[in-house]
Amino acid sequence: METKDIKRDEFVINVGPQHPSTHGVLRLELWLDGEDIIDSKPHLGYIHRGIEKMSEALGYKQFIYLTSRMDYLSAHMNNQACSLAIEKGLQVEAPPRAQVIRVLMAELSRLASHQLWWGALGLDLGAVSPFFYAFREREMILEIFEETCGSRLTMNYITPGGVINDLHPDFVKKVKKLIEQLKGNLHEYYQLLTGNVILQARTRGVGKLTAEDAISLGCTGPVARASGVKCDVRKLHPYDGYDKVEFEEVLNDKGDNFARYWLRIEEMKQSIHIIEQLIDNIPEGSYREKLKGIVKLPAGEYYQRVETARGELGVYIVSDGKKEPYRVRFRTPNFSNLNALRPMLKGAKIGDMVSMMATLDLIIPDIDR
Repeated sequence: METKDIKRDEFVINVGPQHPSTHGVLRLELWLDGEDIIDSKPHLGYIHRGIEKMSEALGYKQFIYLTSRMDYLSAHMNNQACSLAIEKGLQVEAPPRAQVIRVLMAELSRLASHQLWWGALGLDLGAVSPFFYAFREREMILEIFEETCGSRLTMNYITPGGVINDLHPDFVKKVKKLIEQLKGNLHEYYQLLTGNVILQARTRGVGKLTAEDAISLGCTGPVARASGVKCDVRKLHPYDGYDKVEFEEVLNDKGDNFARYWLRIEEMKQSIHIIEQLIDNIPEGSYREKLKGIVKLPAGEYYQRVETARGELGVYIVSDGKKEPYRVRFRTPNFSNLNALRPMLKGAKIGDMVSMMATLDLIIPDIDR
């Protein structure tokens, strides 16, 4: 829809690029008739950094860590996808100990990401307290990351061949304490938000996304699974030993805001279940295969996908045999999930826009690379 198409009594407003509900520098153009949304259009480019082009000027062991700055709440999984793509080219496999460490770090990241989303969703809908409850356990996870990885958010830990360092001596003890506390406190998530009458009113039957739209728009992760679409990469294309642990792909066919909310809460339980299976069974041995200082992939094309906290991340590398990749392309989950916003907003009330944005759980630097 273009501005010239506006009829009498209709008008256009901009939301963002600096707006609390966009959780980043995203500008939405909304066509309105009173409080009804006629159409919407996202405008990107406010945080574009050219990460894919920058990757072509760096070595294979270096460009990986630019991806920690895309979806920064899935930094471990982003690094894991790049490392697996490079390992395909080198025809090497990370040692069993490194694979288990990678899965543990990925699931801890998923928990931390979903906790931040849960707290921020409460804030978006006017509830302040959940944010503090969510950060209680999230802070424990960030401390575990800091001890082993040296940083709390944009980690640079997973590398081709394994992980950079072995686990901190207190890792197992602190993860067990975290899981015990989280399981004991999970009922508070239901008491504070899930059963809240305001949350129910603003999420049930609001922001519906059909399975057909989710598939045609390329949505993945909790957004697609809440519309009944099976798409969990950990199940469909297992990597790093996900086929050796038991967990369920959580699905819901309602497709509304509440389905996306409920699904992430259930996914937290599945992450806890995966961590419980692995934390007492971390294999002994090496945590990294020894690779050459400068890695060169044989000429060819390599692709790897992983399941991040927001869906499928794909890493495509073209090598011409030199020490830098010839071309790098990232298929990021947030870019596709953003496209779901237009059909969800069409015909909705402007007051429901914030709750729809909140349940999509967008990370804008992952859209604008």
